[in-house]
Amino acid sequence: MNDSRTRILFLCTGNSCRSQMAEGWARHLGSDVLVVESAGIEAHGKNPRAIRVMAEAGVDISGQESTRVTDEMIRRADLVVTVCGHADEHCPLLPPGVTKIHWPLDDPAKATGTEEEIMAKFRATRDEARSRVEALIDQIRRRVARGRS
Repeated sequence: MNDSRTRILFLCTGNSCRSQMAEGWARHLGSDVLVVESAGIEAHGKNPRAIRVMAEAGVDISGQESTRVTDEMIRRADLVVTVCGHADEHCPLLPPGVTKIHWPLDDPAKATGTEEEIMAKFRATRDEARSRVEALIDQIRRRVARGRS
């Protein structure tokens, strides 16, 4: 059977926070229309605070891997979403037919202050990632519906 779902790669610097959250939301909200991966220019490991704030929202990202982007990941993707400026600037060359969009999400790992202030930054990034993923899924679902009619 041909899988016609859109293949998305979320790309960040270290694949520890923002791209992990976006991957989690995309899997949680759009698995009917998406095949999702995330990676980093480097792999920094998963951030425990990112895992915690996603769990607060009912999404378990603890089983996702922090990986470094490969040429194969790029070739598999229909869409690459960079979620930080560094990844946008250092994104590998994309093959023809692969689209790239950029979401400049704030890096919660750079937050300072009390634990509650830091967690507030993680929650804000989580919520912005959700909003952007929902809008993207809606756009893809509308395109799929138009293709069926």
